Amino acid sequence: MHFEIIIGAAMIVITTIIQGVFTMVGVEYMRDYADRHNEPALIWSTLRLAAFVLWLFLATITEVWVWAALYISLDAFDSFETALYFSTVTFTTLGFGDIVLEDKWRLLSSFEAANGLLMFGWSTALVFVGVQWTFENRAQHRRKRTRHD
Repeated sequence: MHFEIIIGAAMIVITTIIQGVFTMVGVEYMRDYADRHNEPALIWSTLRLAAFVLWLFLATITEVWVWAALYISLDAFDSFETALYFSTVTFTTLGFGDIVLEDKWRLLSSFEAANGLLMFGWSTALVFVGVQWTFENRAQHRRKRTRHD
């Protein structure tokens, strides 16, 4: 059990680092784009926001794959496809229960589910910030345009 706790905690650290890297790159992109473009059209603002959401989704996919790789390295599953399916269902807290870990590894699924909740919360907060930045950026450009008219 102690080994499972250590592995689970290490995985949370690893996925937090992954999420942090994706966050920093995505946030820098959002800020740089806003600084470089004087008057964003509605379609470009929407596409930029959609790209940001997809970027965060890629972070989630990466984290799920890291968990799946762990399960394969522990010989918890026979195939990567099964490990990936289990990891996806667990990380998203969907939890069908059609595939489960054997008793010696079952505590890891709790760590992964908790990890998924944290990472989805983090991503949700970032999407909110992205929407907020998009509206603020558009409002700022509208104010500038109004002052010049």
